[in-house]
Amino acid sequence: MHSVVLCGDSLYNQCMENKKYKSNHNITYSCTYHVVWCPKYRRKVLVGPVAARLKELIVETCTGLSVEIQEMEIMPDHVHLLLDIDPQFGVHKAVKRIKGVSSRVLRQEFKELTTKLPTLWSNSYFVSTVGGAPLEMIKQYIQSQKTSQRQ
Repeated sequence: MHSVVLCGDSLYNQCMENKKYKSNHNITYSCTYHVVWCPKYRRKVLVGPVAARLKELIVETCTGLSVEIQEMEIMPDHVHLLLDIDPQFGVHKAVKRIKGVSSRVLRQEFKELTTKLPTLWSNSYFVSTVGGAPLEMIKQYIQSQKTSQRQ
């Protein structure tokens, strides 16, 4: 698929030729978001079995919502996701559902999360579209989070 840009930026046109588009009944889209959120008080509780179970829950929830995970990294005190989301569903609904399901299940399965925190997640989150940046650059940034924390 070719994209036409009025400014004639050939680099942009080249990038868009490699872009993958999705479609539903009435729209064709490419909406990729970088999403980050933290546990309440930025506590470092996302480690070991909690982090592993969180990854499973995020995959299950996203699959149920038809949200594609491009990249995921669970840090002890925050979560990074690179998600493709249908714009008619919306990034807010997707994040709300992922946080809600994961909080409920993790707090049921890991009782220590109920004694350390009044709620698992803070109310806020960061979201940024990544349409202007090459996806590989964003993926490398997310993957580098783990190695940068060790240094």
